[in-house]
Amino acid sequence: MRLLHRTACIAALILVSLQLAAARSKDEKKDKLKPQVVDSGSFQIIVKGQHVVTESFSIEQKEGISIVKAELKETAGTDPVKQKSVMEFTSQGELLSYEWSQSSGGSLSVAPKNDFLIERITAPGATKAAEQSFLMPSTSTILDNNSFIQREVLAWRYLAAACKSEGGSLKCPQEPTEFGVLVPQDRTSMSVRLELVGKEKVSIRGVQRDLLRMNLSGENFQWSLWLDDQDHFKLMRVSIPADDTEVVRE
Repeated sequence: MRLLHRTACIAALILVSLQLAAARSKDEKKDKLKPQVVDSGSFQIIVKGQHVVTESFSIEQKEGISIVKAELKETAGTDPVKQKSVMEFTSQGELLSYEWSQSSGGSLSVAPKNDFLIERITAPGATKAAEQSFLMPSTSTILDNNSFIQREVLAWRYLAAACKSEGGSLKCPQEPTEFGVLVPQDRTSMSVRLELVGKEKVSIRGVQRDLLRMNLSGENFQWSLWLDDQDHFKLMRVSIPADDTEVVRE
């Protein structure tokens, strides 16, 4: 009887262990399916000293796909205009899709097809989308109007492609690196340049921070970007002197 009882107890323990192992396996599979949040937060867009727009954003990774979501909301007015966008791309930087819409009407999407990026634009009140093709590879960057989290993604691409770590310090080319970008809301493509300037002391909401400065420039613009190299190179501040505009992470 004691032997049978002991055998039954051991069998019960094995059964419980198997059940716990199966449960852990299920939890691990669920965890693998959960997207990993790489960055999230919001930016204040300040024009001539006035906070006019807030951009809320998140960057997630799931099964080799990066998903960048953003929502822009005007701070003034009883019914502020909202804009939403979702961009998906692979770990190799190849665009899978980009979608944008606004609450006042109108939407657009971009997707690769062969050697082209195909943009489909639906005007407010329209039922049929217009189509425009750009002879650009799927590795081209989306830099749409007013979306500053997309500038962070571009800065990360620059650091990954052009820079390397040597002896604990970051080594980047002395000359600016060019990127082909598409601006869907303007229905245009262009080349932009990024270059690393170096560490600078920058005031973020009244606190002095040592941040990494980059210059982002194009044919008709010059921006300064500051990233926190102590916190996964997150974009902390943007300065656009020509438009009297400043962007600060909240």
